[in-house]
Amino acid sequence: MLLCAEHVLPITAEPIDKGAVLVKDNKIADIGPVASMLIRYPNEEVRDFGQAAILPGFVNVHTHLEYTAMRGIVHDVPYATWLLLVNNAATKMTPQDLEASALMGGLEGIASGTTCMADITPTGWALSALQDLGLRGVIYREVGAKDRQRVNYAMNLAKSDIARWQDLVDADRIAVGIAPAALYACHPSIFQSIAEYAGDEVPVAMHLAGSMEEYKFIRNGTSAFSVDALADARGYVEIPPWLPTGATPVNYALNWDAFEVGNMLAIHCVHVSDDDITKLYEHDVAIGVCPRCNAQLGMGNPPLEEYLRLGMRVGLGTDSPAAIDSTDMFLEMHTGMLVQRSLNSNYFLTAQTMLEMATIGGARALRMDDRIGSLEVGKLADVIAVDMSTSHQTPTTEPYSALVNTVNASNIMMTMVDGKILYENDKWCVNMDVDRVKAQVIAARERMRG
Repeated sequence: MLLCAEHVLPITAEPIDKGAVLVKDNKIADIGPVASMLIRYPNEEVRDFGQAAILPGFVNVHTHLEYTAMRGIVHDVPYATWLLLVNNAATKMTPQDLEASALMGGLEGIASGTTCMADITPTGWALSALQDLGLRGVIYREVGAKDRQRVNYAMNLAKSDIARWQDLVDADRIAVGIAPAALYACHPSIFQSIAEYAGDEVPVAMHLAGSMEEYKFIRNGTSAFSVDALADARGYVEIPPWLPTGATPVNYALNWDAFEVGNMLAIHCVHVSDDDITKLYEHDVAIGVCPRCNAQLGMGNPPLEEYLRLGMRVGLGTDSPAAIDSTDMFLEMHTGMLVQRSLNSNYFLTAQTMLEMATIGGARALRMDDRIGSLEVGKLADVIAVDMSTSHQTPTTEPYSALVNTVNASNIMMTMVDGKILYENDKWCVNMDVDRVKAQVIAARERMRG
């Protein structure tokens, strides 16, 4: 199959005007100017997208797909208040609600050009959603225990789930990892247990230094996550359940061996010191930044310039739909770029850098860049086509800028994963009753609003 368009953006190589990508089975077999490609492969099926851009699918390094149904339920409140209200609303969701919610999030991701998602989940519904929809991804089984005596029990449950989940998915598309719960929800020995279990093989992700509330809690024992705020849990945890550490969240995690693994992804990393950044760099920790969530909940802005200057592996994530209402990576790129430019006049973040973070950067963060994230011969055919013919994009002389500044999810013409088309011409090409999923999500939202 030859995919042809006005622009082909390999990401790791120069753009090709009037280019084509040859897809054979599930891989990219060739790439080049359309004229020569048509001569070399005269018998191939041709899909010409016209005035469009063909590029690798987006890699969303952090989601919570099971909360898709919660979008719009809790708005216009700061992080700590939002977290409490969202957790309360989640108690009203049935397993069927969580399943439909995860499927809806995956469907919306496909329709907005995302081909790979990394999700932290305690239930596994995100895993089944990616498997059923044909998406690629990494699913991290969340594990937490506030009481030291319950750490082994929690870890054993997590290990059992991970082994079972690995048997349920196509291992060529979906990897299964592990993630500690939030720092304020874990006895610190759980980080050591995870590191010992994961080693160099099992992917690990963790939320880290995301909010000032977390920072103050870890360092001073104060904030909305203080001892008094945890009073309801005292029947199940050590008393007192927390003492101030005097350390930053990064150093706290480091002191408990959290980074002694071969594949670590840290989400947010907003409230960090220069020493924290050095430690993250020295331990080759990948960073997942979530600009819209940070802005929406007033969490702060990560030192992206420093991460990129050091050559760290940095990817882009949409985080929870309960906070930002969608899994749209176009919005994530656009918002992230503008926020960084407005807050750091000494560092002009370019559209090309944002697009790289959303593709090859995310693949590197997940250690999948040998297979996805760019259009290169031999890589897997995770490819999208984006319409560039609308009035706000014409004429398009700078495709990178146009994609980040003017495009939205409605401009997606085609999404392909593993050489299979999952979305084309405003229709999902998946073995799924999409209307049933939508109806279930609507019902869940009504229940939570009630």
